[in-house]
Amino acid sequence: MSIENIVKERSGAKCELCSSEDNLSVFEVPASPDTTAGSCVMVCNTCRTQIEDPEAMDQTHWRCLNDSMWSQVPAVQVMAYRMLKRLSSETWAQDLLDMMYMEEETIEWAEKGIALEELDSVKTVDVNGTPLQSGDNVTIIKDLPVKGSSLVIKQGTAVRGIRLTNNPLHISGKAAGTNMVIIAEYCRKM
Repeated sequence: MSIENIVKERSGAKCELCSSEDNLSVFEVPASPDTTAGSCVMVCNTCRTQIEDPEAMDQTHWRCLNDSMWSQVPAVQVMAYRMLKRLSSETWAQDLLDMMYMEEETIEWAEKGIALEELDSVKTVDVNGTPLQSGDNVTIIKDLPVKGSSLVIKQGTAVRGIRLTNNPLHISGKAAGTNMVIIAEYCRKM
């Protein structure tokens, strides 16, 4: 039996978050510990759109979490928890979070996904807040001593074809003939 069929049968052909029966699809919960049906939820198009685009959130739609947060399915609990965390500025959402109960490993799964979302939302920006991308050219805005050497990268030095690192605060590129990691806030996009 396919994952889609297992999740559809488990959900009773309804959205596991809001109980809608229209435009359903399987959604794999990010940061899942495995790739089985247990790591997926059946969601409607409305829920999926708002999960994937936090800017499109309609707070009143998510009052449905009052029911779905009590699901016995860990993936549904994780999604309910994450959505309530996004809405935690709303009093009703914070109240639901305070009442919610999950097993310890389910909480870890939920928190891991939230941490990944936050990391993905942090963008690499220059001194002016301009987003930087791989391949951009930047100028160093102040003299920077290079750790572990007597070399100083002078203000105004151009770094061409930068690469983003796994840390959004840093970029890497070639300055003064040497590949190095540079703090992004000491650069200005050209």
